Amino acid sequence: MALPRYEPWNTLQKLQEDLARMYDEARVGRSAESDGSSVVTSHWVPAVDIREEADRYVLLADIPGVDPKGIEITTEAGMLIIKGERKRPDAATEDNYSRVERVYGTFYRRFSLPDTANLDGIAARGENGVLEISIPKQEKMQPRRIEVG
Repeated sequence: MALPRYEPWNTLQKLQEDLARMYDEARVGRSAESDGSSVVTSHWVPAVDIREEADRYVLLADIPGVDPKGIEITTEAGMLIIKGERKRPDAATEDNYSRVERVYGTFYRRFSLPDTANLDGIAARGENGVLEISIPKQEKMQPRRIEVG
């Protein structure tokens, strides 16, 4: 059994990568789970849960303080795109704050849709700071026998 060779520079390289990743996550506000959903125009990234049910996929996004009517949901090239903005409170009252931890500004998320998604039946609703997007599944195609004539 060969002993692994210790390379101190590899340890430093790994530390540098970990620190860069943590810095990027803190700057954006949350990890984008490597799905490419945060872009330069995003100021924050809402947390999302996705579950599969027998007849549909359900996407739940935490977007407190965002008017559901101001959220733009589109599909393009097999992707579901969610955009919106959480507005900052009035500047006049901002001087009274001693601590500001909530992130304001635009958000942008995108998700790959499975081939079984029915794009025509997508529906969304917002309630209590949670956006729910329902993506129905297409009915399964039954095999068809073709007669040779």
